Amino acid sequence: MTASGSPTVRRRRLGAELRQLRRAAGMTSVQVAKHLLVSQPKISLIETGRRPINPRDVRDLCRLYGVTEQGVVDSLMRMAKESARQGWWVACGDVPYGVYIGLETEAAAIHSYEPLVVPGLLQTRAYAAAIIAETIPCPPVEQAAVRLDVRLRRQHRAHHPARPLRLWTILDESVLHRTIGNREVMREQLEHLNALGEQPHITVQVLPHSAGAHPGVTGQFSTLTFPDADAGVVYLERFTGDLYVEKHSDRRMYHIMYDHLQAQALNPCDTRHFINDMIKAYSGAPVTRESATNARTPAREAARGNLVNRFC
Repeated sequence: MTASGSPTVRRRRLGAELRQLRRAAGMTSVQVAKHLLVSQPKISLIETGRRPINPRDVRDLCRLYGVTEQGVVDSLMRMAKESARQGWWVACGDVPYGVYIGLETEAAAIHSYEPLVVPGLLQTRAYAAAIIAETIPCPPVEQAAVRLDVRLRRQHRAHHPARPLRLWTILDESVLHRTIGNREVMREQLEHLNALGEQPHITVQVLPHSAGAHPGVTGQFSTLTFPDADAGVVYLERFTGDLYVEKHSDRRMYHIMYDHLQAQALNPCDTRHFINDMIKAYSGAPVTRESATNARTPAREAARGNLVNRFC
């Protein structure tokens, strides 16, 4: 892990290392908790990266697990010290998805499927403000302002000059029809989407209604991969609590689902044309171009068939 790594990623990486050492020692989390005179949930929270751990506790765990190589112990203790640092978002106060921001900050690539709204990294200020105001019941003005600032600051990661985030987004057609804010806000947002899609590290696809049933009907999900770690994460956003999927077989299924969605969605070029038609509609201009929704080339149908076979 590089020195600039996110504290959240470091904490999760450290937790995974400690979990492997515990299993190698043939101990359960209950047994470890009993030895250290702490609760079993505390051990679980440490191993999942949801609770920080100080270097001294790491040293004690290594001793309990029979780790004798001092280089390994020192490395884990250093990771514990570095993971105790706070990310920039912590200073912003009540940010409910702080864990995700920490992962997003360190991710090399994010592939997301969004059935309802434009994802936060691609939102304009006006669209983001409308989303926050309309989805949080009676938000205090100060809280809404903080959440808006955090969302816009997150977008800096997508355009990092040294390591831009590889971002691939598939939007259900419903996202384009759902008027957030007003027609002018939507027009501006869709123009912004097309502009972002022209950048080499960002890809936008629209999944048309004509695609029918597909794996994404179960809801939003994002897969995150990291530059120096084998384990990725699947993120499922929920209103009261988020879910992070890390089991390899489960993550593989989501990657297959995403391949399936990519094959069913309009390609990036057809997506831009489709979004342009929606921009005209929000501007009140007549739409004369035949909708790209029904554009299905033989090559796309063949790719879709291959993915269906792979998925099944």
